[in-house]
Amino acid sequence: MTPAARVQAATELLDRIIAAARESGAAADTLIARYFAERRYAGSKDRRAVRELVYAAIRRAGEVPVNGRAAMVGLARDDEATAAAFDGSAHGPAPIASDEPVAKAGTAPAWIGKRFKASDIDPAEAAALVARAPLDIRANRLRGADPDTLFADLNPERITGLPDALRLPSGTAIEATEAFRAGLVEVQDAGSQMVTLAARAEPGMAVIDLCAGAGGKTLALAAAMDNRGAILATDTDRGRLSRLAPRAERAGVTVVETRLLDPNREDAALADWTGRADIVLIDAPCSGTGTWRRNPEARWRLTPARIERLAATQRRLLDVAAPLVKPGGALVYIVCSLLDGEGVGQAARFLADHPGWTAEQPMPFGRERGAGRRLTPLHDATDGFFVARLIRPC
Repeated sequence: MTPAARVQAATELLDRIIAAARESGAAADTLIARYFAERRYAGSKDRRAVRELVYAAIRRAGEVPVNGRAAMVGLARDDEATAAAFDGSAHGPAPIASDEPVAKAGTAPAWIGKRFKASDIDPAEAAALVARAPLDIRANRLRGADPDTLFADLNPERITGLPDALRLPSGTAIEATEAFRAGLVEVQDAGSQMVTLAARAEPGMAVIDLCAGAGGKTLALAAAMDNRGAILATDTDRGRLSRLAPRAERAGVTVVETRLLDPNREDAALADWTGRADIVLIDAPCSGTGTWRRNPEARWRLTPARIERLAATQRRLLDVAAPLVKPGGALVYIVCSLLDGEGVGQAARFLADHPGWTAEQPMPFGRERGAGRRLTPLHDATDGFFVARLIRPC
């Protein structure tokens, strides 16, 4: 593919991604994979170059562009090589007209920017949310992994306070390595590892991972417990939860039971765990504002109504979790969001509604935010998180 053809391909992909964002369709990665599955002639270098153009255009545009061409024209304003590709060639885009739409550069839609300001996220913090993320992994000691020798040839960065964390160069094909296939490592952002440590899981404990998804934090809990005790991993998404079992087998984890829940009927399905759990961890569904480094088009999908629905779900999950915690046990509430309405506000509401419960600082990482701690890409070089550790009275 010529440079012009690559820009045209990126434009077509951006049209699909923008439409999907408006219509709650497939994620950008899925759409890119589908696009190239239909175009087998594109080589690996072409696919990589087009993907980089697509994500550069997405990261640049805070508001949803009117179309893919406007997004690419915006990128051309900042990059001479991209601008030169608008040459009107047979497989390339038409020359840029002086009066055509151009996507405006920015970090987020204006209405989210106002919520960031109210949550004390300044412009520099917000801008870091759309920078490219590094590749972080967790060494799996259950398989005998030694962080000091893993990927030594790549000169990995060690992360202070996380003895099992390594940071590898972006773009490392980790899933193609023998270490990954053997279960020696799990891909997990350093921030995710930090907030999981807030659970303070120990061998022999009884733990519930209430919104387990595909199980990244479940596996980290199992490693902290040295594969001794019991973990109940639950979710309402059958597809995501089904991915946990093969991951657990690869990681050598045997203490996890999975349970599919019906939304709004979790209480009945978890009645046998009432008052039994040393820890209930809630990695709650949220706006995902802290994960934009990995999913930058996600900011185009948010609406005020969606955030309100998510906040209602978060409140309900906290209320579902409370009776499951045994006296003196901990409820660990996590969101990968930097909006106070999903983080510190939810923790404050819970404490107001549950007399006798107290909050304790969950971990030494990040910065204090109300009853919990906040991690941000700019301050902590991690995804963005809020975590609170709430203790049931004895």
